[in-house]
Amino acid sequence: MVKKILLVLLLVIVGVLGYAATKPDTFRVERKAVIPAPPEQVYALIEDFHRWGEWSPWEKLDPAMARTHGGPGKGLGATYAWKGNSDVGEGRMEITEATPPARIVIKLDFIDPFESSNVTVFSLVPKDGGTEVTWSMDGPMPYVSKLMDTVVGMDRMIGKDFEQGLANMKDAAAG
Repeated sequence: MVKKILLVLLLVIVGVLGYAATKPDTFRVERKAVIPAPPEQVYALIEDFHRWGEWSPWEKLDPAMARTHGGPGKGLGATYAWKGNSDVGEGRMEITEATPPARIVIKLDFIDPFESSNVTVFSLVPKDGGTEVTWSMDGPMPYVSKLMDTVVGMDRMIGKDFEQGLANMKDAAAG
């Protein structure tokens, strides 16, 4: 009986490992929301890393987080690095494309707890007297990430943070 249980357990593990290997080599997470403010006002919240504390879902996870800003104060070339607790880890962002008031592209590099490089895009389109903001993240999906995605799901892990950030952005734009 023990042999049968071990065999079934081994087959399940091999199945999960095999399934993870079939997942795509890249991931994409995307969320949208309409912010009741003009694109210029919403754009100003995103292009200035000093203002991310007003809406970013990760800023409040570690009040003692070390933050470093570099480059111009905002827009193309602005950088933001952080180092914090296990909830926020360590990383760096740089605005690599800025098209006011419609689009911001950010190179996002995580250092800790794991290394990865992703691209985050904010697209802003006037809609219904406000601005439809599309927040997306694209990146590579190495095998370990594929395995995590099989169990947890990248979209579920990151998507809820994007939803919270967009809700916070609505509040920040109204204030």
